Amino acid sequence: MIEHVRNGTVHVVTMKNEQNLLDPPFLARLHKALDEVEAESESESALVLTGEGKFFSNGLNLPELMKLEAPAMAQFSTEMARLAGRLVVSPLPTVAALNGHAFAGGAVLALACDYRIMREDRGWLCFSEVDVGIPIPPRIMALIRAKLPGTTARDAVLAGKRFSADEAIGAGFADAKAPEAELLAKAVELAGSLAGKNRNVFRTMKATLWGDVARGLGVEPD
Repeated sequence: MIEHVRNGTVHVVTMKNEQNLLDPPFLARLHKALDEVEAESESESALVLTGEGKFFSNGLNLPELMKLEAPAMAQFSTEMARLAGRLVVSPLPTVAALNGHAFAGGAVLALACDYRIMREDRGWLCFSEVDVGIPIPPRIMALIRAKLPGTTARDAVLAGKRFSADEAIGAGFADAKAPEAELLAKAVELAGSLAGKNRNVFRTMKATLWGDVARGLGVEPD
């Protein structure tokens, strides 16, 4: 379901569960993968988060989440926010390699990373909540406002705009694109170029940039 391998200084975490729908068991495995990455990152390190096939992540697993009682649903929301917060202020450079569609919660995970590289020929980046009928929680909205230009955030949230790779780059939602065959290598190259940054300085910089957002998501910057 989640594969973690190391490519030189770069940890590559690959979500491998078809649409990579987010539910409590899947979140638990993602948290575990981040635990492993952090435990193995005393020296130069960076992280690439990706998926496989048509989907980076198609968002929340709504059929399964609808079965949860209120306390379990609240706990899931807390863990989803905490996962995003961990990525936002991770002491490691983080790159999302968007191999395919990133919708709703999948777009949140992508946005929580430092950089986003999209597959150039396929895949949308989209906050689809307005069309699904689910309001975006304030703590996630704070992440969107912090990371995206104002007009991009407006179109993404209120219109549910689906951004192609070129549109996302032009709107400041993504940083680069690559053919499918070159996507992971390009993401690893970018992450690797940042892996040698002074860890303490990098951590402090990210805490200064995104600390308030991370605290809202339930994570206290180191």
